Amino acid sequence: MVFSFGPFQLAPATRRLTRDGAAVAVADRHLDVLVHLVSHPGELLSKDALVAAAWQDVAVTDNSLEQAVSALRRIVGVDDDGRPLIQTVPRRGYRFAGSVARTARRESDDDLEALLAPHRAFLEGRTAVETLDRDQILVAQRAFARAVTAAPDDAPAHVGLANAEILRFESTRADDTPAVDAVAAAVHHAREACRLDAASAEAWATLGMALNRGGDAMKALAAARRAVALEPENWKHHLRLAFVGWGEERLRAADRTLKLLPGIALAHWLAATVHVARQAFDAAARELDAGAAAQDAQGTAPTRFGGVGLHWLRGLLRLERGDVDGARDDFERELSFEQSGHLYARECCANTWYALGALQLREGNRSAALDAFAQSLQRVNGHAIALAADAALRDDAEADVRRGRLAQRVAQLRSRGSALEAALAEAVHAALRDEATRAVALLQDAVVQSDRVGSLWLLPIEPVLHTSTAPREWSPVLTALRTRSA
Repeated sequence: MVFSFGPFQLAPATRRLTRDGAAVAVADRHLDVLVHLVSHPGELLSKDALVAAAWQDVAVTDNSLEQAVSALRRIVGVDDDGRPLIQTVPRRGYRFAGSVARTARRESDDDLEALLAPHRAFLEGRTAVETLDRDQILVAQRAFARAVTAAPDDAPAHVGLANAEILRFESTRADDTPAVDAVAAAVHHAREACRLDAASAEAWATLGMALNRGGDAMKALAAARRAVALEPENWKHHLRLAFVGWGEERLRAADRTLKLLPGIALAHWLAATVHVARQAFDAAARELDAGAAAQDAQGTAPTRFGGVGLHWLRGLLRLERGDVDGARDDFERELSFEQSGHLYARECCANTWYALGALQLREGNRSAALDAFAQSLQRVNGHAIALAADAALRDDAEADVRRGRLAQRVAQLRSRGSALEAALAEAVHAALRDEATRAVALLQDAVVQSDRVGSLWLLPIEPVLHTSTAPREWSPVLTALRTRSA
């Protein structure tokens, strides 16, 4: 059955609204409201009846229905006499005031293809996003942009585009010029998804990620918690809560993720970061052993929800514990994932080369250390601590240039709100210039002035600073870090 009113035709079976034969995009729940109104022309329908028709057993407020009616009025317009086709009866409900004809028709093949187009674009984009493959990010972004264009009131399309924009930023976040516009776009589309479907846990989880990358930690945490409350058995929401959370909340969320879907390398990595910050190295080692096994099991080909960085982090922990051979093996294993195409592979390999440089320094090989730091900078030219180490060790004609480059990078980080990362780079430079007291003071001041942990979670196993060689001097900073990680 097809309902016709004015220039519109509404086909509930195929969930399609057309105007003069052209498809009109309508959000799913809004379409359910319209179907219920149009199938009962002239009847007063209560708010409860319309909510039940569109949201069924999902608890929503009157505001969700009001937004749906407002969006539908913009689409269907007014009757010939200028009155809205969808009328409000105060305190009672809504009525469809136009005349409606019922007919039966069959969709053409072209019509069916048009119906499938936005869903096909959505599926294409989702597949690209879930591989976390660097080369697929723009594919996903373009696919979801097509889906949003085809269905601007479709919440899942906005969710997909927000996720693609988050990953576009993540692929550039370590560079001198990260794609900060992608963060703003992600927040916009995630918020739009939440407005269109306030009961969508996926929309709230995505908003949490977007707000986190934008620096709004408290709202990010609130959004992620709402997603978990809406769908407590969805492992993806717990993983995102772990990503935006810290301390005990990150540990609980990571543990819940792994109970719902074992073998997620990133969940092990996130849990290990808290244990490292707490200096609970045995607990960190257990997570990293499991995470490294998960990373190896996925192979080096793109896979859904794959992870990297576990061998790098386990190598740092082994190096801190004096297992040099084990650390070297882990670093070499991490480098073997460089060509995997994973979103974070480039950054993890840059971190690994930096760690290898630190290892060479411990062995007294200054030239090999410089070569390793150069390898790090080839992969991420704005790698702050590699820049710091390189600038500190140079005594050639390039020394002044490198120090100037470091100063520029530190200033960039501070201007973008990454003061902790900037302080860590300055501390590495000071330590390698035999200014250990200044290195400690830099990070102590940074911790005091910040309410976050940021990149300093790594400090207990930072390979150049090597804090365990001067425990008394580093104790105030490490104690503050442990407290912040409770």
